[in-house]
Amino acid sequence: MEDTVYVDFDRMEGFIEDVFQALGVPEEDARICSHSLISADRRGVDSHGVNRMKPFYFDRLRNGLQSPTTEMEVVRETATTAVIDGHNGMGFVIGVRSMELAIEKAKKYGMGMVVVRESTHYGMAGYYSMMAAEADMIGICGTNARPSVAPTYGTEGMLGTNPLSFGMPTDEEFPFLVDCATSIAQRGKVEMYDRIEKEIPRGWVVGRDGKTRTDTDVILRDMVKGDAALLPLGGVGTESGGHKGYGYSTVVEILSSALQGGMFLKDITGMNVGHFFIAMDVSAFTEPGDFKRTTGDILRTLRASRKAPDQERIYTAGEREYLTYLERRDVGIALNRSLQDDFILMGNELGISDKVPF
Repeated sequence: MEDTVYVDFDRMEGFIEDVFQALGVPEEDARICSHSLISADRRGVDSHGVNRMKPFYFDRLRNGLQSPTTEMEVVRETATTAVIDGHNGMGFVIGVRSMELAIEKAKKYGMGMVVVRESTHYGMAGYYSMMAAEADMIGICGTNARPSVAPTYGTEGMLGTNPLSFGMPTDEEFPFLVDCATSIAQRGKVEMYDRIEKEIPRGWVVGRDGKTRTDTDVILRDMVKGDAALLPLGGVGTESGGHKGYGYSTVVEILSSALQGGMFLKDITGMNVGHFFIAMDVSAFTEPGDFKRTTGDILRTLRASRKAPDQERIYTAGEREYLTYLERRDVGIALNRSLQDDFILMGNELGISDKVPF
């Protein structure tokens, strides 16, 4: 087996769809799950792409930890808002349907917000904000997650990585898109370093003694035991702004739990997370063309500003991911040996080994 193989994105997406269907996910839902997952790899967000197929989705569905069928229930609704109970279904499907509902409400009333309880991991938060941007809307999305991030001055994982995403249409070929965890790094990035057997950068994780750690493989075990925790954006203490990341993470926690009567902090298992989705119709405020042109001018002006002596260019949010998409679309997705083993195992266990795309 080669150390790295490259697979066409469409072929890989088709295989992932086959895996989901073989696990009992209905065809249309499997298509949504696969497209969302592969979209992360297309844009270079590998920590939320097929890297997570085996440990997150395959294992959970195989072990009956989450439902392959998604029975969303609207438990409260107004003209501009809705509260959804996901009943432990597929987070991708819940995310897409919820943002679609928020967009539908925004088209009628200018703004729409949908909050969700009892959902599961929904992949890349930016996927849902981009849905709104593609509809000439401003999209905002966030989710809580299993506790793994310590509050400022703490060493115990209390908050999730709690990503917060904003998407806005522009007159360029790609939207403005911020999609960031409110921690310095996500658990998925630590897992990626573990796969390639490298230590993580100093400053990502704090141990029970309050000191930062870099021993990747041991950290993953200690995070489960509560002996290590990720740090919020800004890092240790307040001097470098750790309290700011901690504050934003708490905002995401509240909006992902308090509005919908969902679980929070230590009660989050990964199978009962909450999300929120906001869509704002640009045309309710101004002409979409004017908004996109002004937004594009802002981004172009930022990129044209004075650069540091050792830097070739300045990027704006969403630009690197778009450039990665251009680079990867003809090359395909890179699978290291560990990922190849995962896909072979899944194909064999599900009786679809003939569909493994390499």
